Amino acid sequence: MKKLFALVLFLVFSSSTVSAQEKQKIIFDCDIGGDIDDAYAVALLLSSAEFDILGIITDSGDTEQRAQVACRMLYETGRDDIPVIVGRKTGDTFEPQFNWVKGFDRLRPGNQNAADFIINNLRRYPGEIILFTVGPVSNIADVLQKDPQVLKLAKRIISMFGSFYMGYDGGTKPDAEWNVKVDVEAAKMLVASGADITYAGLDITTFVKFSQSNLMRLHMRQSPLTNAVSGLYQLWQFMDYAALNPTLYDVVAVGMVLWPELFETERAYISVTDEGYTVVDKNKEPNGTIGISIDREEFIDRVMERLLKQNLMRKDD
Repeated sequence: MKKLFALVLFLVFSSSTVSAQEKQKIIFDCDIGGDIDDAYAVALLLSSAEFDILGIITDSGDTEQRAQVACRMLYETGRDDIPVIVGRKTGDTFEPQFNWVKGFDRLRPGNQNAADFIINNLRRYPGEIILFTVGPVSNIADVLQKDPQVLKLAKRIISMFGSFYMGYDGGTKPDAEWNVKVDVEAAKMLVASGADITYAGLDITTFVKFSQSNLMRLHMRQSPLTNAVSGLYQLWQFMDYAALNPTLYDVVAVGMVLWPELFETERAYISVTDEGYTVVDKNKEPNGTIGISIDREEFIDRVMERLLKQNLMRKDD
């Protein structure tokens, strides 16, 4: 009987160890606290057991305030084991979502340089890390200035970036997409880095939205995670560009890793113009992969299921 019990314990612990080893290592560079999609994307990451989140890095604008938004989300959900790193600050604009962290000091971001954090992890785990960039890529430019070849050590880079055949709100002409035009020189550096990049551009993101019924379901779930995103959504409504039905730009980028079967992609050569447009040249050898279609309804159903069925909370609650 003792031998049988020992064997059962061995199998249980061996299984959990293998499971942990099989998790996908990721780094998530985002501008949380501006548009609301970053918060939903972080929520999906936290709700997905497939991921080993090495760190969340903030980019663009007041990165210190953005980091505090990430810190509170992690604290409320009991995931304060995940490092939050402040990226390069590029502005001081106070976003409405920053009100959510006024007076919050129970978790603070780390003091490591964002570029060094990315470089050190890519060199520590070559070929193992998926790097997400879902905001302007100023931090990535800093990485490339310090270590021009290091992005090639990423398993993949998934970027919410660009407008290839479709513009905002389903427009038939490409637009200068926000994450590109905010820092065009950094965007050019990313595209020319030689890394394996997949672009979740407007072609597969701009029409993926939460309906009011889905937002109500999230609100009624009343868990620490859903309360966080519901509260941030209400503050986001003070932005002049906010809509009742938020677009899930950055969530789609995460979904390309979780559910690749819902997407159609194509290989293409991508360049960035001085005006921030991402141009496809079919006469050149491909240097990246772009998303061109998504099963939108199934995608939203899967996101909702993850966010509603999670039960993340602090252990001392």
